[in-house]
Amino acid sequence: MPELPEVETIKNALLKAVYKANIISVRIFNNRFRKIIPDDFAKRIEKAKIITISRRAKYLLLGLDNGLSIVWHLGMSGKIKIFDKLPEKHEKHDHVVIETDKCFLVYNDARRFGMLDCIKTNDLEKNPIFSHVGIDPFDTKLDALFLFNKFRNKNTPIKITLLDQSIVNGIGNIYASEILFDAGISPLRLTESITLKECEKLVCSIRKILQKAIDAGGSSIHDYKKPDGSLGYFQNMHCVYNKTGQKCPMCTCDVSKTGGIRKIVQAGRSTFYCSVKQK
Repeated sequence: MPELPEVETIKNALLKAVYKANIISVRIFNNRFRKIIPDDFAKRIEKAKIITISRRAKYLLLGLDNGLSIVWHLGMSGKIKIFDKLPEKHEKHDHVVIETDKCFLVYNDARRFGMLDCIKTNDLEKNPIFSHVGIDPFDTKLDALFLFNKFRNKNTPIKITLLDQSIVNGIGNIYASEILFDAGISPLRLTESITLKECEKLVCSIRKILQKAIDAGGSSIHDYKKPDGSLGYFQNMHCVYNKTGQKCPMCTCDVSKTGGIRKIVQAGRSTFYCSVKQK
């Protein structure tokens, strides 16, 4: 699933491609996603102008001059492709084509776990989609005390807590492992045991790792590609994710004794960590 860095990368590409563009037409070849695309979706957004493009958690928001916003989530395998001119043949799983006076946006989603809808812009904050979304990692209100207060009396492992979108939004499985490694905190620690000082480290690591990933265009592990079809390259900068048995960066440990980077499963998700450097 595209996580915050991948969605932010797509948002930045859309800003360059369709900001202030006029929507000419919308073609929907398949509307059956985890939430069915409304029958009147095309009619409601055609002839409108895109005046804002933003990200909320892992959702893309395209604000229109008619008082509506396109809400776009890419699910597990969704991709947005940008073309100056449409290819002669559609690719398999190209489900939606949005034509603007600047370019074409093509929504491709093999598993169809994504969603595409339009909502009144003034109603976004009270919409159930966003009612339980936590603070953005780059919000200035996110600080050590904020995390410390959220972590109190929480007896789940810290790795699982980082995936809780109602606390801090946008952190997915890949980046949770990388953030904890950077902060030197074991994923096995109970959340309530994290000190205020360690919360300071976590805030720094959250922003540091996510920003590095954004700058690298995200991580291309499975299906993710940038809108121009190229791959992100943050996967080449991972310190622990998918590195089972290897040394972690600048490791001075005896891997023959420690076993190197370890992989465990927490709440059905793979976790990678260094048992020596993370306490």
